[in-house]
Amino acid sequence: MAYQISDACISCGSCAGECPVGAISEGDGKYQIDAGACLDCGSCAGACPMGAISQE
Repeated sequence: MAYQISDACISCGSCAGECPVGAISEGDGKYQIDAGACLDCGSCAGACPMGAISQE
């Protein structure tokens, strides 16, 4: 199941650089994860200083 970014995202970009497949991009007001490309590795969640990324 793909990871998701909540509204707690502050658009710092820390997660995007950690994604090995480039599934994270800047969205409207927060970053977003392409669920189809997400490998469910969790690298992004570990990099988020706000704890805004979780697995749904």
